[in-house]
Amino acid sequence: MKNVFASVALASLSLFFVTASPLLAQDVAGAGTEAAAPSQAQQATETFLDIFMKGGIVLMAPLAILSFLAVLLIFFYFLTIRQGSVVSNKFMNSADALIRKQDYLGLIAVCNRENECIARIVYKTLDFATKNPTASFDEVREVTEAEGTRQASMLNNRISYLNDIGRIAPMVGLLGTVVGMIEAFNGIGSGVQHMELAPGVSKALITTASGLVIGIPSLIFYSLFRGKVQMLIAELEAAMTHIMALLAAQYKRANYRAAARRDGQDSVD
Repeated sequence: MKNVFASVALASLSLFFVTASPLLAQDVAGAGTEAAAPSQAQQATETFLDIFMKGGIVLMAPLAILSFLAVLLIFFYFLTIRQGSVVSNKFMNSADALIRKQDYLGLIAVCNRENECIARIVYKTLDFATKNPTASFDEVREVTEAEGTRQASMLNNRISYLNDIGRIAPMVGLLGTVVGMIEAFNGIGSGVQHMELAPGVSKALITTASGLVIGIPSLIFYSLFRGKVQMLIAELEAAMTHIMALLAAQYKRANYRAAARRDGQDSVD
């Protein structure tokens, strides 16, 4: 577990501070010509702190937090958004066999043990059907469709946080651009020299680049996860159709038997 969190932290720092790589390269190259120059690790640390402070702690701190959250969500989605968490062959085989046997209570017990989207849908369906034995198949199907829509919405909403980060980070960087340019133009109004305008312009460029470096990968991964979620939702819909077809056959068989019993009683009378 510690290794996982360490990897997440390292990746988030790499994602956020990749904008500093050109300056790091220049500092490392210059270090070789100076006899008393510090080591490469010390140069990198100094450059990191310098860039962070030049961007302004007020804006760079939120960007660093967004960077960490983006990497954390990417790791989380890689672990949770997979076929086994939505539909599995094991559950579908069990559901198929139990429905054919009309062992609905047994299938409810299986659904309680499994943590899959299809299991939650089947549980809601069978729970309604067993508690309302006089309900028609159309009413049962409405419950299934409503729960299926809810599960699909949950899958889509889960990855929307990464999309939000991809949109918010560039806006925070743009805010830094505006603040930096305001500082630069205030300096012009005060009659400062051109070289003294560098801090404001540097803040504008650093915050903008940092926001884009966070936002672009976040949107790329969001697009990848969105395509995967749509594929899983399509598989979920196919599994729901299969389950409902089995239940429809069982309902028809039960109605046929009930009608046959009624006809037998009428003939006896």
